[in-house]
Amino acid sequence: VQLQASGGGLVQAGGSLRLSCAASGSIGSINTMGWYRQTPGKQRELVAELTRDGTARYPDSVKGRFTISRDNAKNTIYLQMNSLKPEDTAVYYCNINGRTQFRYSFDSWGQGTQVTVSS
Repeated sequence: VQLQASGGGLVQAGGSLRLSCAASGSIGSINTMGWYRQTPGKQRELVAELTRDGTARYPDSVKGRFTISRDNAKNTIYLQMNSLKPEDTAVYYCNINGRTQFRYSFDSWGQGTQVTVSS
């Protein structure tokens, strides 16, 4: 299963961006979908997660500002980011894990998309 992320860019503080992550391949079922971010010298951190039953969770740093969603028909997940802050600047990665149509497990990552928030 391959993931293609897009939608990053440069935005002023207080602005919004929407990231997209399109999945392709023989997806049978999905366990969780998520967005992570990473800055140089730091560990990758979870910013949004959506479970199979539709439960979304966010860390306090983005709660109320970021929203994760999915379009099942398009096998695409989104991350709507509002009220962006300079500290949101990072490379954002999407992740989907589950099983293929042949019941093999997969844990796929997108290539990363840069988000830069200027003050």
